[in-house]
Amino acid sequence: MSVYTASVVWALAPGAIFKDNKYSRAHEWRFDGGTVVPASSSPEVVPLPLSNAAAVDPEEALVAALASCHMLFFLSYAAKAGFVIEHYEDEAIGEMGKNARGKIAMVKVRLRPRITWKDKPPEAAQQGDLHHRSHESCYIANSVTAEILIDPR
Repeated sequence: MSVYTASVVWALAPGAIFKDNKYSRAHEWRFDGGTVVPASSSPEVVPLPLSNAAAVDPEEALVAALASCHMLFFLSYAAKAGFVIEHYEDEAIGEMGKNARGKIAMVKVRLRPRITWKDKPPEAAQQGDLHHRSHESCYIANSVTAEILIDPR
């Protein structure tokens, strides 16, 4: 079994008052390879200037993780099937709402991959199978309860 780690680091700004709930939500995500990602609450959840709109928020990260996981399996399965992909881009969209328990959650994620194939692309049924297998194999998709739709463009 694999284990993955991430460090989340936040500090109260000098002179800020924590108890008034007007502290910055900006923080960092630090990963084992040395990458540091600026992170924050979503400005839709905590208004500016208490959030950092330029940083990645957890909701965006979840959508990106789902899209990335799907893409990585898709690339692998396409290569094993003998197809060559020149470019893969997914403008994924996540929708927040209330789940079956009445809790606010990411209830739907729509993956919208646009793929440029080199030479002859697979037929529609083959592409559908590649997407289906990729979705079934994606660890992240298997870890969430959100409905995940795949809508190739």
